[in-house]
Amino acid sequence: MNYQAFTNDTLLMMHHGARGALAVDDELNKLGQERRFRVRETPDWIEHASALEAEMLRRGMSFDAITWSEDHASAAKLTDLPGRTDDHDPPQRDPTSVGHGQTVEAQIEGQIVESAARLRSRIAAILKMTSSG
Repeated sequence: MNYQAFTNDTLLMMHHGARGALAVDDELNKLGQERRFRVRETPDWIEHASALEAEMLRRGMSFDAITWSEDHASAAKLTDLPGRTDDHDPPQRDPTSVGHGQTVEAQIEGQIVESAARLRSRIAAILKMTSSG
């Protein structure tokens, strides 16, 4: 695939899709169910995500690199969110913080964590529907 032909937003969306499929697989694994996408087991998934990351790095884009180790995945936190770089240091306090002493980054991260929790609930509901039907 010619990744250079895609826009930055397209690359991010495809990368987000790969991360999402991996997250679903990991959640299913935690629930003792079969992985639907088999991302870790399929070399083409790994090759695709690696090529996306290589092109995003070439362009100087910011993204979370996918960690392929299952040990790391089981220890991952909800704070490993799209758009953050590999250094997961908390944002530095900014004198121009907003709200209740929170930085804009902290407020955005809080919203993303809430969205991730809602997504987990939806995945669990879908899994209940498909397993009972």
